[in-house]
Amino acid sequence: MALITPGLLDALCVGFRGEFNREFEKTPTAWDKVATRLSSTSKANIYGWLGQFPQFREWMGERVVRDMKAHAYSITNKKYESTVSVSRVDIEDDQVGVYKPIFGEMGRAAKVFPDELVFGLLSQGGALSCYDGQNYFDTEHPVYPNVDGTGAPALVSNCAAGTDPAWYLLDDSRTIKPVIFQERTKPELTALTDTRDEAVFMKDEYRFGIRYRCNAGFAFWQMAFCSRLPLNSENFNAAYGAMASYKADGGRPLGIRPTLLVVPPTLRVKAHEVVLADRLANGGDNPNKGLCELLVTPWLG
Repeated sequence: MALITPGLLDALCVGFRGEFNREFEKTPTAWDKVATRLSSTSKANIYGWLGQFPQFREWMGERVVRDMKAHAYSITNKKYESTVSVSRVDIEDDQVGVYKPIFGEMGRAAKVFPDELVFGLLSQGGALSCYDGQNYFDTEHPVYPNVDGTGAPALVSNCAAGTDPAWYLLDDSRTIKPVIFQERTKPELTALTDTRDEAVFMKDEYRFGIRYRCNAGFAFWQMAFCSRLPLNSENFNAAYGAMASYKADGGRPLGIRPTLLVVPPTLRVKAHEVVLADRLANGGDNPNKGLCELLVTPWLG
């Protein structure tokens, strides 16, 4: 039987954190392919620059200062946790080894949580609004004839309705990606091991938990297209063409270049046929081979 001392508890905490960190470091993620990480120093961040695509003009005379249409899009940080308990009896009986895989799994869960958050948000884009007040995936995004956001807008779509599982075409080639991952704190593992703690006194257990403050929100709708039509070359080409034709307020082409096809596991084979296969079903060459990278993720709802 082990004698529980502060030194023993400190050593256990070091070991559990080691397992947590080991799995955290080696676990792969994919969220940063579709989201830009932005640090937060307050309860919420307001992204007033959304909707303002920079552009150049010939400098003749004084600078022309354009009053861009104001957009106030706010992302409020949320607080997340994951907690496990370790029986004091198991420590006394030298059974703490059985808990090591749990702390490794906590490290893995902390690492992939941004994936869950970012791709989960993307899958809800048809019901959640973005900077222009429309749902992120919508048929009525206003695009104004004047660069200052005035005039009668044209209504532009970045989605296609249907009954098939949703697939997403994204432009992830720019500094700002379609989604914003806002991080207020890093995930941290803390412990309650003092014998005076209520859980130790009342339940004879020690508690270890992760605390994480972050959230995700939408950036430019023009950089994403959601389709619920069958994933085939025809519908892929239609989505690609729509994105490539998007213009900013004032009529300037945005130069959107779809570079990433994101699908759930159920569409993996069809997606492979569209953007990775050498030949089409009819035996002809596939003109879309290599046009986009393919990302299959289980986090799409």
